[in-house]
Amino acid sequence: MNRNFTKALSRIVVFLFPLVLLSQDVYQVDPVHSDASFKIRHLLSKTTGTFSKFEGTIIYYPDAIQKSSVVITIKANSIDTNNESRDNHLRGEDFFDIQKYPELKFVSTKVAAGSSSSEILVTGNFTLRGITKVITVPVTFLGSTQTPFKDVRAGFETLFKINRNEFGIVYGKGILGDEVEISLNIEAIKK
Repeated sequence: MNRNFTKALSRIVVFLFPLVLLSQDVYQVDPVHSDASFKIRHLLSKTTGTFSKFEGTIIYYPDAIQKSSVVITIKANSIDTNNESRDNHLRGEDFFDIQKYPELKFVSTKVAAGSSSSEILVTGNFTLRGITKVITVPVTFLGSTQTPFKDVRAGFETLFKINRNEFGIVYGKGILGDEVEISLNIEAIKK
């Protein structure tokens, strides 16, 4: 009798162990508590800006990080550099050309552990102005917690650079830098 119980328990453990390893957390980006910003050199200083409209889904496998994925979509017309005239120029054909290309998008294709326990290296297709390039972004997982509102939230942040010329944005040579620093600070709600 004891042997049968042990066999049955072993079968249950063998069956459930892969399910535990494959458990996933699905998070929806909370734009109210997140930000998407950028910085670019203008002559001798730097100009900064934000995007106020963006969304994303993060599928996070805590015990099998390589199975994780992320999709982030940013509305190009939501750009804000605290200067209406400049923002309108950025929305136009010289820069984002929002009539043709209303979104910036990142879709992951590979996720791997980074150099520390909280770092994740996310490789994916980044599309800007209709041009898609493969980039790898270092992401820091800031942890997750249950809030007083009874939901679970997780934090992620990244800081990376792209070359704007590679995406067809060449206006302002000699005035604007080629490198654009992009920062995402994400608070996401578990579904």
